[in-house]
Amino acid sequence: MLLSKIFLPLTKDLPTDAKIKSHQLMLRVGMIKQSSAGIYSWLPLGFKVMKKIENIVRQEQNNISAQEMLMPTIQSADIWKESGRYNEYGDEMLRIKDRQGREMLYGPTNEELITEIFRSSIKSYKSLPQMLYHIQWKFRDEVRPRFGIMRCREFYMKDAYSFDISDEEAKKSYNKMFYSYLKIFSKLKLKAIPMAADTGPIGGELSHEFIILADTGESNVYADKKIFEINTNKYDSSEKSLEKMRNDFSSFYAVTDEKFNKSDFDTKVKKDDQISTKGIEVGHIFYFGDKYSKPLNCLVDHQEGKKVAVKMGSYGIGVSRLVGALIEVNFQNNVMKWPKSVSPYDVVIIPNINKNDQKSFEIAIKIYKDLKKQKIDVLLDDVDENMSAKFKKHDLIGVPYQIIIGSRSEENRFEFKEVGENSILLNLEEIKEKIKN
Repeated sequence: MLLSKIFLPLTKDLPTDAKIKSHQLMLRVGMIKQSSAGIYSWLPLGFKVMKKIENIVRQEQNNISAQEMLMPTIQSADIWKESGRYNEYGDEMLRIKDRQGREMLYGPTNEELITEIFRSSIKSYKSLPQMLYHIQWKFRDEVRPRFGIMRCREFYMKDAYSFDISDEEAKKSYNKMFYSYLKIFSKLKLKAIPMAADTGPIGGELSHEFIILADTGESNVYADKKIFEINTNKYDSSEKSLEKMRNDFSSFYAVTDEKFNKSDFDTKVKKDDQISTKGIEVGHIFYFGDKYSKPLNCLVDHQEGKKVAVKMGSYGIGVSRLVGALIEVNFQNNVMKWPKSVSPYDVVIIPNINKNDQKSFEIAIKIYKDLKKQKIDVLLDDVDENMSAKFKKHDLIGVPYQIIIGSRSEENRFEFKEVGENSILLNLEEIKEKIKN
């Protein structure tokens, strides 16, 4: 792609209303544009990053045999009244009426709707277990939306739901999701720690938040530093390994504000191992048994001949929020470096374009065409501006690799730079190898 052809409304000035790094950067490089309070349009650069995150989430959910579907954003109020949550959920729920006066709502979550779908379709224990998920827009009417996409009203979310015949089987599904989340965050190069959490308006008896450490996080985090040393690569998808995984993480103290007890913290964690800091929630999983299946009469025939309420769990990841979380972790000193798995482009070519150096641009075009033939997603900066301005701009955009065609280039060797590092001279084959690895 040529930079001159991209819809990329860059701004030089730091937005005055943006208080955290992700909000500032996303506005500066034209990833988002505010539509109204807490609601944003996702522009091409930001949308491309978000879709790559979505694909990683989808891949790892599919790997544990969760099945993708799609539910609507607008739901009937009737099933929420049936579950008892319609009045309990609070003012965050956007309630509306259609032209016939029927009460509707913009879904903040989907426990009721997925239970209604399941109960009308599955009647026997023989069809269990089931795990269903979708990736869809949600709306929660935050009283004070702030921090850009990190605390907004409309957001893009993956939510999954498990259905099992017993508590024992349901916790196996919970462990699978636990494992899937660790794999997702690992692919995003995020160290996300599962912490015991309050169940909140979702309800239930078992819940974990996945938290990444960040100074701008809204959650206060209290943990034993040993939990950060657990090697998640040692676990596999077998039942025994998954059970050990959750037990290993649960053996160390790690909580956010709602679960924090200073006496417990001081008793269970040595002073030198105590971590007290800030974090960002990037995922949340719940096991709530028959909290929704009983009031919604979601029953299946048990093998013993009786009807039983299915056991359920729900599992959420804020896909759009992860864009902001990655920025909070990786944006330092006006330099952004996207993980290769979600970078908007694999590499950017930065030639020195001026009247006295047409050769640099000709070389850049040749390299650009060569890389495209190799299925490398390459950006070519064909904008006429000085090299200093180009470097500052691309440090902000954050494509992980840069090929610089300028005074240091030799006949068959070019400056190759990883964002935030010093450049080296490589030939084109060596550059391709670096990018592909």
